[in-house]
Amino acid sequence: LTGIPISNVNNNCSTGSTALFLGRQLIAGGLADCVLAIGFEKMQKGSLTMAFGDREPPLARHLTAQAELYEPTTAPYAAQLFGNAGREHMTKYGTTAEQFARIAEKNHRHSANNPYAQFQDVYTLDQILQSKMISEPLTKLQCSPTSDGSAAAVLASERFVEEHGLGDRAIRIAAQHMVTDTPATFEDRSAISVVGADMTRLAARKAYDTAGLGPDDVQVIELHDCFSTNELLTYEALGLCGEGEGGALIDSGATTYGGRWVVNPSGGLISKGHPLGATGLAQCTELTWQLRGQAGPRQVDGVRAALQHNIGLGGAAVVTLYTKA
Repeated sequence: LTGIPISNVNNNCSTGSTALFLGRQLIAGGLADCVLAIGFEKMQKGSLTMAFGDREPPLARHLTAQAELYEPTTAPYAAQLFGNAGREHMTKYGTTAEQFARIAEKNHRHSANNPYAQFQDVYTLDQILQSKMISEPLTKLQCSPTSDGSAAAVLASERFVEEHGLGDRAIRIAAQHMVTDTPATFEDRSAISVVGADMTRLAARKAYDTAGLGPDDVQVIELHDCFSTNELLTYEALGLCGEGEGGALIDSGATTYGGRWVVNPSGGLISKGHPLGATGLAQCTELTWQLRGQAGPRQVDGVRAALQHNIGLGGAAVVTLYTKA
């Protein structure tokens, strides 16, 4: 009823971060001083399915590339894609099912301190490993659920912040980059490439270069753990460790409280939930609270910079670096 411009955004699981990305561009281009980015989703129960059976699905090329590497099963297609990426990592680097499960154990434990999380139960490593197998090596407790949810972020120019006396609450987007599928997604004959590792790696590199920061400069990270396997792959793509070293990183305790970083203090997609359109903005919200010191029992000590990673297959990866203004 205000007459202001409103745009609808759909970029699969990276929709929320894409809305943030577009709002930031409007401000950077001088077309707006204040933008509201809203993300929401009300999902059907059960696993994700293709919505339109009368046309080729958006992920057709991804599924074809995956089928050339691993025999398709009756498991949900997303679990197959990310499960097979985990299997490839196990074959190439000796990563174990226990290491993937340890990621889920961490994120469920983190979510116990998040009143906004869909699930707030703590599970042992054995409980996670013994839950229903969905698509090897992924058990049910290593998979993000279908969720209903919403999140929002207000973006503003420096002038707007100063004029409205908001400087004490402002958080700065130091860098933000979106990268879509590269030829490697389909040409590398790699299940890891099919699920977007190359997009993430390139987006992260661009964000680090723009901000003049690196992985060692951030204290807290919200990343796209749609499945536990993807969190481990993303450790490597974001440069938290070398290629093939993600399993050792989770074993070391470097990604939880008391370690080098706290990754997914919210509980991540696995436990906080994954309402597709809201996820990117929910990640932004968590990191804003962390930088303001408003995260309650989840608060990470001494947060000066934060990193966000959100992907959508088919395909876009958005990496954002935040600092105190």
